Amino acid sequence: MAPPPLLTLDGIRLGFGGRPLFTDIDLAVATGQRLCLVGRNGSGKSTLLKVCAGLIEPDSGSRALSPGALARYLPQEPEMPPAETVRAWIAGGLSEVAAGDDHKADILIDQLGLPAEAALGTLSGGQKRRVALARALIGEPDLLLLDEPTNHLDLAAIGWLEARLQRHRGALLVISHDRAFLERVTNQTLWLDHGTLRRAETGFAGFEAWAEAVMEAEAQAAHKLNRKIAEETRWLREGLSARRRRNMGRVRRLQELRQQRTDAVARLGRAALAAEAGSLSGKLVIEAEQASAGYDTERPIIRDLSLRVLRGDRIGIVGANGAGKTTLVRLLIGQLAPLGGTIRHGTNLTPAVLDQDRAGLDPEATPWQVLVPKGGDQIEVNGRWRHVAGYLKDFLFEDRQFRSPVSNLSGGERNRLLLARDLARPANLMVLDEPTNDLDMDTLDLLAEVLTDYEGTLILVSHDRDFLDRLVTATLVIEADGRVSEYAGGYSDALAQRGAPLVRPLGDSPTTPGKTPKAAKAPGDKPAGNSTTKPTGGRQAKLSYKETRDLELLPARVAELEDQAAALEAALADPEAYSRDPAAFQANTEKLAALRAELEAAEHRWLELSLKQDELGGG
Repeated sequence: MAPPPLLTLDGIRLGFGGRPLFTDIDLAVATGQRLCLVGRNGSGKSTLLKVCAGLIEPDSGSRALSPGALARYLPQEPEMPPAETVRAWIAGGLSEVAAGDDHKADILIDQLGLPAEAALGTLSGGQKRRVALARALIGEPDLLLLDEPTNHLDLAAIGWLEARLQRHRGALLVISHDRAFLERVTNQTLWLDHGTLRRAETGFAGFEAWAEAVMEAEAQAAHKLNRKIAEETRWLREGLSARRRRNMGRVRRLQELRQQRTDAVARLGRAALAAEAGSLSGKLVIEAEQASAGYDTERPIIRDLSLRVLRGDRIGIVGANGAGKTTLVRLLIGQLAPLGGTIRHGTNLTPAVLDQDRAGLDPEATPWQVLVPKGGDQIEVNGRWRHVAGYLKDFLFEDRQFRSPVSNLSGGERNRLLLARDLARPANLMVLDEPTNDLDMDTLDLLAEVLTDYEGTLILVSHDRDFLDRLVTATLVIEADGRVSEYAGGYSDALAQRGAPLVRPLGDSPTTPGKTPKAAKAPGDKPAGNSTTKPTGGRQAKLSYKETRDLELLPARVAELEDQAAALEAALADPEAYSRDPAAFQANTEKLAALRAELEAAEHRWLELSLKQDELGGG
């Protein structure tokens, strides 16, 4: 028997300025359900979460919370009294019944590494986020409502939060742009689209395949009834299908780039690097030799860095908050002089830096004026001229927004406009410091596509594991002692090679047994760039029998699944299919969604094994 719902929404309708944001929303959330809420930017996800929290009254319909149930809501930007201490504010999240359990605040403070007696107004953005999470979690609420909980968290805090939510015994409803986080913590998906809320009994991992199947089915059903509706749904159906095809092509291309970097670093000598020059920048972009950086020669933040960055490399940088990621970036691009060792830059470099504190926008200016402040209708992007309207459409802006004030844009739209402005600036070395903070999922996908097509050299600081996996050819990990380890590939590749977390989990001691990274450099090792990074220690020297067998069989399985999916697509494309047998049409739609999810999993498994075989030297 299913547990009774903790939260119920019945017939919720809400609009602003006469325009309905959503209509007839029904929702029941029960204990044990961990739901993610997804949808296009501006679809009303955060507003619906506030309705669930009881912070916004709907125009019609009702909200009911089970008697005695405790709900906690975490907004994107929590307001905190600046003079109150960390401990006092976290303890304030306890319910009246549990008011005597102040010791729970001390436990969370210790786990999250927070300064208990510090005033809230003195904390960094990452610390404030941890404090807000602790206040939401302390009473072990029956229902957690979290809006972008991973914003401004580092990998250690995200890992801690994932483990905590996986153990959570109540219910969870979360909005997040972090795909890896959603895949790990959710078991159901809510999709808010054009005012309608749809529900899938699977977690986020299967969302795109399910959404594509739903939109195909609705487009086919709508075709005979209303051509306009069919046109309205077609863009998303085609967009999802095209995105999936592009993503697979880009994954293969990224795999090739990773192998090219590994081969180039192993093959090229130091003298040859300095001599070669390309039309955009020299072959050698950055070379570090035993370089250290910081503000105290006795205690450098970055120490003994030896690294070569070649033209076209895509370097990811990860580390805990405060480990020195920004210091490392400033050292690499020449904004910070080394305390010891040397940093050398190649020829013809034109860097562009997008830091965490991106310059703001004039609220009275229009998006058009932001891109061409001196007037005109052309903007230079990567050496070629584009019409402003076409460029704005690339960043998902509608015609009506081109000449409207920036003040009318949502937070996600403003971030998208900032990226459009900054990415248009000519550069052959692009440096992005935490670019995913405060971005919605649509903008993240767009940014990943833009950066995938970028032909220069990329240095990326990020805590978004999926984003790193999609973009980088090598990952630099800042260790606790300030040394930097290099791994071929993205976040997942580095994790597999290292055999331990890339960032020390919260609550672990730096000397915890069993936590020593397998591929980390020791003092006296050769620079990471001098040889191909290989698995070390006790890792297997070749693929296991099962992995080898999977690698052999998966191509045929992928082809078989593609044929089955194509046959179902053809059946669903019949204009009479729905009217002839609605039940069969629905069954085929669900089967197609399952096939696509299995196909995507098979393709990713094959790519994972193929890359692993390459890393092991052919298996």
